[in-house]
Amino acid sequence: MIGVRNGTQLSNYPISRSHHHRFPPSQKRGFTLLELVIALLLIALLVGMVFSTARSSLVLGNSVVQTQNEEMLHQAFFELLENRFAALPGNTRMELAVTDAGSHYLSDLTLEQVPLSFTWGGQERTAKAIQLSTVKRRSGFLDIVLRYYENEIIDPESSTGGTSSAADEEPFAEILLLTDVAYFEWRVLDGRTMEYQYDWDQPGRLPLQMELSCKFGASGEEIRQIFWIPPRQNPEVFMRQLQQTAGQGGGGGIPGTGDGTEVEVPGIEVNPLPGGGGGGEGNNLPPGVTPPGR
Repeated sequence: MIGVRNGTQLSNYPISRSHHHRFPPSQKRGFTLLELVIALLLIALLVGMVFSTARSSLVLGNSVVQTQNEEMLHQAFFELLENRFAALPGNTRMELAVTDAGSHYLSDLTLEQVPLSFTWGGQERTAKAIQLSTVKRRSGFLDIVLRYYENEIIDPESSTGGTSSAADEEPFAEILLLTDVAYFEWRVLDGRTMEYQYDWDQPGRLPLQMELSCKFGASGEEIRQIFWIPPRQNPEVFMRQLQQTAGQGGGGGIPGTGDGTEVEVPGIEVNPLPGGGGGGEGNNLPPGVTPPGR
C-alpha cells in the first residue's frame, strides 16, 4: 500500500533498517615458538661470545703476570749467585760433585767457611756449610734446593777434596729456590790450567769462573750465565805470615826487621763491603789489623 503523508508518497513496503557494516578486528598475535627458540639461541650465542672473550683476556693477563713473576724470580736467583760468588773470602772451601742420573746431571755445589747467621724456627742458627743441590722430581723436572748445615761436610783430610760427608749430616734448614727446571749444569774454569771442567774437588783453592747453563720449563730458552770469582789471598795464611814477620821483628807488635825498620805488609781484601770498602779504615786489611805507621 502506498500512502501519502504530508504530500509525500510512501511505499507500502516496510522501510528496511540500515545494515551496520562489521569491520574485521585488528590482527593482534604473539611470537611463535620458532621465533622464541631462535631469539634464545642468538642471546645464548652472544653471551657465550662475551664470556669467551672475557675468559681469554683473563687467561692472557694471568699468563703475562705469571711469566713476569717467573722472570723476576730467575733474575733474583742469578743476582743472588753473582753476589755470593763475588764476595767469597779467600779461605772458602768449594766442592762440586756431579752425578749422572740418566736423563739429567745432578749436581751438589758445597761451600764452607762462609758463615751465615740467621733466625730459623725462632732460634738463631749459624750455618758452617751451604749446599746448592738439584733434586729430580717425578714430573721429569728439577728443583733447585739450598741446604744449610751446622757442621762442615767436606772432608778436610783429603788433599784432593775426597768424598763429602753430607750423607751423614742432615741439614737443619732447606729452602726451595726454583722449580720446573729442565736442566741445570755447571762448568768451572781452573785459573791455573785455564781449562773448563765439570766438577771441582780442590777445596784448597777456588776456580776463576763458574759457568751455569740452565733451562726453565719445557718451552723455555737456554740461559747461560757466567760468574767471576775474584782471586783473594787466604786470610788464615796471611795472618800466619803476619805473625811470623812480627816474631822476627822482636815481638814489637809491628812487623819489622829488628832494627826499627818497618816492613811493608801487603794488603788483603776479604769480603768487601758494599761500596768498595774493606775490613779496615779505608783499606783492604781484615778487621782488627792495623796497617804500619798507624
